[in-house]
Amino acid sequence: MKVTYYLEVISSWCYWAEPAWAELKRRYADRVEFDWKIALMQKGDYPVSKEQCDWFYRRSGLMMQSPFMLNSGWLEPWREGLFPAASYVAEAGKDFGITGDELRLALAHAADREGIKVASMGPAIEVAVQAMKLDPKKLQARAESAEVVARIQASTADFFAHQISQRPAFVLTSGIGDKAVFSGLVRIEPLAATIESMLADQAAYS
Repeated sequence: MKVTYYLEVISSWCYWAEPAWAELKRRYADRVEFDWKIALMQKGDYPVSKEQCDWFYRRSGLMMQSPFMLNSGWLEPWREGLFPAASYVAEAGKDFGITGDELRLALAHAADREGIKVASMGPAIEVAVQAMKLDPKKLQARAESAEVVARIQASTADFFAHQISQRPAFVLTSGIGDKAVFSGLVRIEPLAATIESMLADQAAYS
């Protein structure tokens, strides 16, 4: 069985989903394959001002009963809704053997908690180098390479092919052809319940 997590690195709702993702990986480490893919947000998905971003963060923080509010300092309105640098750097990290969550979590923390402007390539590279001790020139070259761009375009297209629009999204597939798709959910309970059901059906077929 496999679970694919579609995300945008600096998405606040993906930030809130990370504890559920980590717990699923811990709970089902020996029975389920886990993978994450970038699904770039569209221009209209981003807030247009710091005030609007703070409003979103107050709302989501209350919904999640968080003791802290996320930091909107990363937002650069002049970019007009295009903030992909952190996601490109996270994807590039895979080519340096960083296939887990550690690099993208460092970038997400830098944006959503510290307000670092990792929507720009320079700050995103700096965060990645500090977190993972990578060569900055090689990492940036890879993050801006045609290969990484193509991979992100393909994974974003895969996301939309599921007829969904909200991140985080989780696609659960089993060895007997079953599939479940969750879009916009951040809590573990429905995901874990579905995994249990799909594993049970797969075991019954076996």
